[in-house]
Amino acid sequence: MTNDTSAAPLEIERKFLIRMPDAETLRRNAVERIEIVQIYLVLTDGADSRRIRRSRTAEAERFYYTEKVRLTDMTRIEREREITAAEWDELSAQADPRRRPVEKTRWCVPWGGHTLEIDVFPFWDDRAFCEIELAAEDETAALPDWIRVVREVTADRRYTNYSLALHIPEESI
Repeated sequence: MTNDTSAAPLEIERKFLIRMPDAETLRRNAVERIEIVQIYLVLTDGADSRRIRRSRTAEAERFYYTEKVRLTDMTRIEREREITAAEWDELSAQADPRRRPVEKTRWCVPWGGHTLEIDVFPFWDDRAFCEIELAAEDETAALPDWIRVVREVTADRRYTNYSLALHIPEESI
């Protein structure tokens, strides 16, 4: 992966630590529920993170390979491609032995022209993440009133999935 950012696929995202939403509210507002397992791979030149992801919905199971390079707290180059189950198995051998797989349930909620991604993790029962992808870093985005934000964690690297694979913050909220 090179660090040339011209025409690079960018992910511009804000992330919030939120209080765990009520399960019925998630079911009522979400248009999709995805069971995700992410395995972080040993790093290679140029990437800040490499992962494989298995995503299961009621309709299908899909696999992805992703590399990310951090540009700012909000923006990353994100190169992602769909892979086969056999490629998933093969790439699993490159798993970073220091990092555990990250499992989560993602609830996709349409809101204000965006899709909110609410990630619920099995290791927390009082908190979750709400992520929103934006077109530009200066774009504003409001969240629905049923999402109770503890604080924005976009710039807090402890709350990246890559970091959660190594250590889970246990601070009080």
